Amino acid sequence: MKILYAIQGTGNGHISRARDIIPELRKKGEVDILVSGTEADVFLGFPIKYKLKGLSFVFGKKGGIDLVSTYKKARLKRFFKEVKNLPVRNYDLVINDFEPVSAWACFFNRKQCISLSHQAAALNIKAPQPDKKDRVGKAILKKYAPVTDAYGFHFKAYAENIFTPVIREEIRNADNIQLPHYTVYLPAYNDKRIIKVLKEVKEIEWEVFSKHTKKPYNEENIKISPINNEAFIKSMLTCTGVLCGAGFETPAEALFLKKKLMVIPMKGQYEQQCNAAALKKMGVPVLKKLKIERLGDILAWVQEACVIQVDYPNITHSIIDSIFDTHFNKIAQPLVPEHNLHNETKVAKIHLGNFCIK
Repeated sequence: MKILYAIQGTGNGHISRARDIIPELRKKGEVDILVSGTEADVFLGFPIKYKLKGLSFVFGKKGGIDLVSTYKKARLKRFFKEVKNLPVRNYDLVINDFEPVSAWACFFNRKQCISLSHQAAALNIKAPQPDKKDRVGKAILKKYAPVTDAYGFHFKAYAENIFTPVIREEIRNADNIQLPHYTVYLPAYNDKRIIKVLKEVKEIEWEVFSKHTKKPYNEENIKISPINNEAFIKSMLTCTGVLCGAGFETPAEALFLKKKLMVIPMKGQYEQQCNAAALKKMGVPVLKKLKIERLGDILAWVQEACVIQVDYPNITHSIIDSIFDTHFNKIAQPLVPEHNLHNETKVAKIHLGNFCIK
């Protein structure tokens, strides 16, 4: 059996999860790996057959997506060329972790594409949703990488096809201790904003991992380091608490390690708003923005001893078994005659924030 496993390369969580999923897929057949996107800082550790540009969201410095940089990187002619040239029909099964090139290639070829991602769970009607409606944000999440079947990971198993998080082995099997420092990962904020707020919490040692610096440096009670997977894991394994964006993998790992957790969802990022809603229901404190006016909330958080209790067993193998058992008879069967790619690309639209791709 030939399997294409397509991974979103924007952000580190997809890559981290893939490192545990790939060995399970290899037990089922021959696996080719596709990665698209340019923002990840984590090394996959497996050979990549297709390294594509795809469509990447670029982190800003004020708490949200940098729409200008995102737009500049969204070269649609190149994107649709990648879609057209990807030989998805050569594969018996395509498994997709929020990756747009393979998803749209399957769409135009009317081939089955199975989502195995956190985004699939966030879109499930049984998963927590933010109080404020965001139809555009939800549409982006739904249309960015269209699939035929959806399985997802979330902080809780909210529905039949939603599973608890994949905790990477280097976290699951590591020694977990508690030292006084707090680990910080807020890639959508620049160092200046983070330092301005956190230096006011003077009794705490902050270890900040930044996408906006290439050299480590110290500023009062704050240690700033460039993104490094091993250093970040070491910091999180030994910290008292984690302050991070409302992504999925880092909060899930912090909960698994029984670390205190506070999240700040990125502006204009619907998935993170969904995550924040779920975490808030679990008792995790959520800040709308990182600013001096919220200093009291941060001070209260570092002074309290509340840790959220979760149970995240290692069930990756059973998830993969379940997907293959369910879809084995559908493998290699096109859904309907394939689309005409040239005509379809004229009308396909993917809304990205305040602009749209046509």
